[in-house]
Amino acid sequence: MAKDGLSIGDLAARTGLAVSAIRYYEAQGLIDPWRNAGGQRRFSRADIRRLSFVMIAQQFGFTLPQIRAELDLLPKGRVPTKSDWAHISTGFRAALDARIDTLTRMRDTLDSCIGCGCLSLDSCALYNPGDRAREKGTGPRYLMGDRPAD
Repeated sequence: MAKDGLSIGDLAARTGLAVSAIRYYEAQGLIDPWRNAGGQRRFSRADIRRLSFVMIAQQFGFTLPQIRAELDLLPKGRVPTKSDWAHISTGFRAALDARIDTLTRMRDTLDSCIGCGCLSLDSCALYNPGDRAREKGTGPRYLMGDRPAD
């Protein structure tokens, strides 16, 4: 099996993905199988890890183009090493840290003014007098990282 590659059914069994999902990910450029002499798709064992990475990254809210950009950093001619995976995780780590910061701010300020400019809460006179948040741009400015004193 390893010499000839994995069949799409084997890959589906190992990843828990439907065959149709594997074909879709192939069409999106996330994996690159080859064809055997009989014309059947064959996948490398490294594709198990690639697809697992795709599933995890999607759960964290990353888009397929973002995921593809990271996977494109992996070597094409050999199985990715631990170092290769550590390299692409660096970019994801920074993005996840930023999301964690945003979620923490949301959790901590959701019951008070979030700088949305609605001016409907009594506390808006304290947190956002005269709708100062609007000067910083559109949207929930304080949740987006702006501060009232900025």
